[in-house]
Amino acid sequence: MVVYFIKKETMKTTSTSLKLITVVMFLMLGSLSTGMAQNSKPNKIKPTIVLVHGAWADGSSWNKVIPILEKNGYHTVAVQNPLTSLEDDVAAVNRILKEVQGDVILVGHSWAGVVITEAGIDPKVKSLVYIAAYAPDLGQSIESIHKDGFEVKKYPKSPVTENDRVVSDGFIRLKDATVLNYFAQDIPRPEAELIAVVQGRFHVSTLSAKVSNLAWKNKPSFYVVADHDKIIPPQIEADMAEHIGAKTYHVPASHVAMLAKPQKVAEVILEAASAN
Repeated sequence: MVVYFIKKETMKTTSTSLKLITVVMFLMLGSLSTGMAQNSKPNKIKPTIVLVHGAWADGSSWNKVIPILEKNGYHTVAVQNPLTSLEDDVAAVNRILKEVQGDVILVGHSWAGVVITEAGIDPKVKSLVYIAAYAPDLGQSIESIHKDGFEVKKYPKSPVTENDRVVSDGFIRLKDATVLNYFAQDIPRPEAELIAVVQGRFHVSTLSAKVSNLAWKNKPSFYVVADHDKIIPPQIEADMAEHIGAKTYHVPASHVAMLAKPQKVAEVILEAASAN
């Protein structure tokens, strides 16, 4: 009887242990499957940020913004525009868009606002960011915007005149003093002098070029108004931003806002990217 009693208790203990083990394994498997399900969820791929420079500039005009964007985990590409015509600049952007995998945030400065308005209809482009940039409507050009596009009579004229630039073989160059005093007056002088040296020549045909596509009509737009701009009057910038329905930001900067206030400009671009 004693032996039988010990075996019976042992069997009870074993049965209880098996039940406990079964419960523990069930819980572990449930936890493991939940973890696997969570891990199997694909991380959302961040869009690529494509930066397009304006007249009298090149891709290096984004040198202060690019590290901020990259630090936040965004692959960034700066387009090198030939500045020979609207068609050529749009083609340069389109080449980059073809290379990029996935969504794109398209950013344009100054003249490049015209370019991204045209090229931004690409389905990869999810948002547009205008930095002190032109945002034309159909039938408008840079010339017409300054002349009569946005009730120009109420705007002060840009202090830059024909005497502040040089035209050679149909390409426009700003005089060094013009860059220092009007184009990039609020950045360190050595940087402004470098801009004057490396500036891209801008063909006169671009002044009258008109867009045939309006990317901003169907895509979210963001606009940075440079409140100290002496190339495009800030009032025109603000009115263009309102006209295209852009979310608008003001920065106390010259025309080259991305060099004068890179952190502020980068924050707007990052907001556009995160909203995608």
